Amino acid sequence: MKANAGPGRRVAVPPALRRALPGLLAVMFLAALDQTIMAAALPAVAGDLGGLDQMSAIITGYLVAATAAMPLCGKLGDAYGRKRVLQAALVVFLAGAVLCPLARSVPELIAFRAIQGIGGGGLMIGVQAVIGELVSPRERGRFLALVGSAYIAAAVAGPLAGGAAVDLLSWRWIFYAYLPLGVAALLLVSLTLRLPAAPRGRKIDFLGAALLTLAIVAFVLLCSMGSYRGPAWLAPVLAVLAASGTAGWLASSRRAADPIIPLVLFRERGFAIPVAISCLIGFTMFGAVSYLPAFLQVGMGMSATGSGSLLLVLMLAVLLAVVVSGLLITRTGRYKIFPIAGTLVAAGGMLVFAGVRPGSSLARVLLSVALIGLGIGLVMQVMVLVVQNTVPRADLGAATSTVTFLRQIGAAVGVAVLGTLITVRFNAALPDAVAAGLGGRLDSVTPELLAQLPGPDRAAVAAAFADAVPPLFGYTGVILAAAFVLALFLPERRLRTTAYSEVQPPEGAADG
Repeated sequence: MKANAGPGRRVAVPPALRRALPGLLAVMFLAALDQTIMAAALPAVAGDLGGLDQMSAIITGYLVAATAAMPLCGKLGDAYGRKRVLQAALVVFLAGAVLCPLARSVPELIAFRAIQGIGGGGLMIGVQAVIGELVSPRERGRFLALVGSAYIAAAVAGPLAGGAAVDLLSWRWIFYAYLPLGVAALLLVSLTLRLPAAPRGRKIDFLGAALLTLAIVAFVLLCSMGSYRGPAWLAPVLAVLAASGTAGWLASSRRAADPIIPLVLFRERGFAIPVAISCLIGFTMFGAVSYLPAFLQVGMGMSATGSGSLLLVLMLAVLLAVVVSGLLITRTGRYKIFPIAGTLVAAGGMLVFAGVRPGSSLARVLLSVALIGLGIGLVMQVMVLVVQNTVPRADLGAATSTVTFLRQIGAAVGVAVLGTLITVRFNAALPDAVAAGLGGRLDSVTPELLAQLPGPDRAAVAAAFADAVPPLFGYTGVILAAAFVLALFLPERRLRTTAYSEVQPPEGAADG
């Protein structure tokens, strides 16, 4: 690839990327599929193992584990080679997929999904860091169509396959689909990926990683206390653990020669602002959208397959925005306008959905979902691009993991906070007579039970869910407004035109 290729010149795929692309696409498809195939099945999973109030626990279990794994996976990739970390993440992800169908209770499924989440966190970080190694920031937009093809396939297959599995078989079949895909991805990565050798002699701050993990888990669980039933002493204990873990991690990071997240990076606006925006986007995207299928099924009476189809619209909108913005960034070298426009478009979509009710038209739902997807797609990948353009190669994995890590933190907190608010609002809106007939409140509601209710009771449950869910989408507009303000201060700098692998060519025995 020419280092100074102009915007109108067609750039050849670098040989290292051409060889590795099938394996990377397979890993991307697997990681994207895990984020789309489960969404339409969550109400059925919660209904089988508990109640609708358990959805946030199932989502949060995976997100907490994936989030906690990201900084360590990024740093391990910097120190020992990104290929080895990617291979290990695939093995852990598949181990979790084998265990999940065996779950007989919500705690078991949370534990097994947490194992899968550790691997999933490594997959997300590993692929982004490898692409950052092989492709320069200026030319990356040219390859987003190829990369996006894996996400498009997952966006199409995931919601439909998840909904169909629930309607025709069982949610447990979802996890069996991961096994042949994961084995194929592992073989392709092992045979084709070649990267520059990792620097020698770097020591990992494992103490800092452990303290940061403690802080993450305690903080997210603390945010979830409104929907988790537990003893009264648990909340203050979690608060103390979160605070002490954070303080310990900060102290360890200042002393460590090579901290798990280098704090010095936050002094650079080209790093700190994208990381903050990613956190806010994670809160709004995952926090709100995770409950969209439940509202469509419970509040509007759609099937799991039908709600999965609407998620498909959202994912396609995200991917369209990612690909188009990437091509425009490569052509013009300018990126700041996209997060500014994206936060405004996503906020508009959230406000449109805030007015949705059980009797609302499908067109209104489609419009809101499409706007949300387009807005998020204009922001999400640009933040990774800006960060990778800012940091040196030695910190590429740590920086990539940090921007994705903070997005996942926002996602986990968003899921937990909105799940708590939904539970509280639903319980308050559900008439006592209907609640008594259900034998409880949200914790006793399942899609199967709803189908057996008399018409008036079913309508009351749908109305209560409508009072609980859509207005919260409107509240996330405040979060997006903060992201919009941050985007205004995002520095726009010249994008690097040379890939790290061009500066240090791949070696025959390098990186595994």
